[in-house]
Amino acid sequence: MRSVSKVKGAQGVAHKRPVLVIWVLALAMLVAALISLTLGRYTISVPDIARMIAGTFAPIQQTWTNQQASLFFNVRLPRVLLALAVGCSLSAAGASFQGIFQNPLVSPDFLGASQGAAFGASLAILMSASMLQTSLSAFFFSMLSVVIVLLVSRLSKGNRILVTVLAGVMVSSLFQAGVSYIKLVADPNAQLQAITFWLMGSLTSARTEDLALVALPMLVGNGGLLAIRWRLNALTMGDDEAMTMGVNAPRLRAVAIVLATLVTASSVSVTGIIGWVGLVVPHLARGLVGADYRHLLPASMLLGGTFLLVVDDIARLATTAEIPIGILTAFIGAPFFLWLITRKTRG
Repeated sequence: MRSVSKVKGAQGVAHKRPVLVIWVLALAMLVAALISLTLGRYTISVPDIARMIAGTFAPIQQTWTNQQASLFFNVRLPRVLLALAVGCSLSAAGASFQGIFQNPLVSPDFLGASQGAAFGASLAILMSASMLQTSLSAFFFSMLSVVIVLLVSRLSKGNRILVTVLAGVMVSSLFQAGVSYIKLVADPNAQLQAITFWLMGSLTSARTEDLALVALPMLVGNGGLLAIRWRLNALTMGDDEAMTMGVNAPRLRAVAIVLATLVTASSVSVTGIIGWVGLVVPHLARGLVGADYRHLLPASMLLGGTFLLVVDDIARLATTAEIPIGILTAFIGAPFFLWLITRKTRG
């Protein structure tokens, strides 16, 4: 009896630890967001931030300047919220894809979503479209690329997962070739520069309109992934094992792919291509809370939002000329992943 109680106690502690880590990550994200709101060329104090936010709900005595209010509501707040949303979404998509395809090297763009978005944005810039039209074009072609991949997978015979991966590689190559051709014929003095900057990924032009554009797809996609996160555990065991647990593996895989693609397309459509977040962050979260998707998915989302927010702070404050955030995530993500691979190989 004593040994049984010890086992139950150990299981309770093991369950509480990931939950505690998730709460710590949530607190860290809130602290990082608050600090980020104060940082910039023009500092805004925490009390003024609190009063400005409270002033939107009830009349309050103004202790801040109109310039500070304009900077806070039109520039800094949308940028911080968009960084959190994009980081959460890319990390959730990466963690989901790694479980769906049982491959730790899978990232959110491996089905061609990022390259499809790059083609859509490049085509819109070539046609001198507005920023809203560029984002919509990127979103449309991002979803289209994954639809093509899923259609090819459905029509093919053999190993469905392998065919999906190969189709993703081919579709990515096709859209990448389209981007290269657009860059070839674009005006080098204007259009080519805009395309190149978009492909680097940046939050420089974050606006309230961008948040409004991607809010619903991100809520639906991330909410859906959170709702089925316990079922993703079954996919990591293989289709046969999932079937014995009463889970329709092919249907669940298709639903999860659509949801993960939805948040990936939403993110890329407003920020450009930001790599490595969806590949590296899930591994960090897995080291903190384990491989159970009931804990892994929320931990990845919280850690991803904080990670991208901190990197964006570095991008806009490190130098006088802002560094595209996609460059920094590659500088940080690639060495870390090389270290991770060598450590696991030695183990």
